[in-house]
Amino acid sequence: MVRVAIAGASGYTGFELLRILSRHPQVTVTTVTSRAHTGQAVADVYPALRGHCPLIFQNTTAEVLTAEADLVFTALPHQAAMGIVPDLLSRGVKVVDLSADFRFRDPRVYEAWYQEHTAPDLLSETVYGLPELYRDAIARARLVGNPGCYPTSILLAAAPLVKRRLVDPRTIIADSKSGVSGAGRGLSLATHFCEVHDGFKAYKVAEHRHTPEIEQELSALAGEQLHISFTPHLVPMTRGILSTVYAQLRPGVTGEEVDAAYRDLYGTERFLRLCPPGRFPSTLQVRGTNYCDLAWKVDPRTDRIVVVSVIDNLTRGASGQAVCNMNLMMGLDEACGLEAAPWMP
Repeated sequence: MVRVAIAGASGYTGFELLRILSRHPQVTVTTVTSRAHTGQAVADVYPALRGHCPLIFQNTTAEVLTAEADLVFTALPHQAAMGIVPDLLSRGVKVVDLSADFRFRDPRVYEAWYQEHTAPDLLSETVYGLPELYRDAIARARLVGNPGCYPTSILLAAAPLVKRRLVDPRTIIADSKSGVSGAGRGLSLATHFCEVHDGFKAYKVAEHRHTPEIEQELSALAGEQLHISFTPHLVPMTRGILSTVYAQLRPGVTGEEVDAAYRDLYGTERFLRLCPPGRFPSTLQVRGTNYCDLAWKVDPRTDRIVVVSVIDNLTRGASGQAVCNMNLMMGLDEACGLEAAPWMP
């Protein structure tokens, strides 16, 4: 049995971790922390977990956090994670970090978009936690930087095209729509019900912090430095992301080659579901799961490829992917605890 602790367990990603791990047959959650809810029962903060999680939130030290843990999930804000991760690793546990602090290979890129990095020496050993691209390295890692939600949806859509060199990677455009839970549980006027309901808006245009993360991974696949256009949108739903990715096909590339690229890379993947020809996915069909559903179409009028990707931002875009990474790191079947069917209305 794998013993895990969760640092910062009272946010939406912390709840989602507890929801998934409560039915994981090979995991025991030993400790959960929260400054805001110290001393409160998890079931009092999240009544949905009544009967599933008997733990009390603590505000504790790395020593206590690791005393009965083999792996720690850090579901903390950016900067707070890098403050505790070195201490956790020094105590012999493995770490899956859900913040942005350990997603970047170059600390200068992180610092240009976030703030000063106080543990840059760890970046060279950190593995980016996208299993479809880095499964073997994740299995050997002691520190995994769990990908962001938008990057997960976009990278899974674009990777076969870039890896097979079927498109001009400099022409990639990503247009994404997310539910409001992506902003976290904290109170904000921008995500107030009256500000979101019946509305639909773009935000952080040409300046979203997930942009360099997407560019880092696409550049690694392409073998050259890339810049993309990425525009996120907020839609009035609780959870889910739909990303539409566009790119110009290289001269002579056929639809058959595109089909083969997706089937060759993803045909045996547990959590990539390729839609039948002519059908495009909805966020409803992946809600509450670790699935990414993909569909694509070549537009012969423009010689462009259009790819549609859907994920649940809290599960595949955060906690579900983190559990998948934990499974790999601890030698478990990567799908363990993650094979529940999607929620439907």
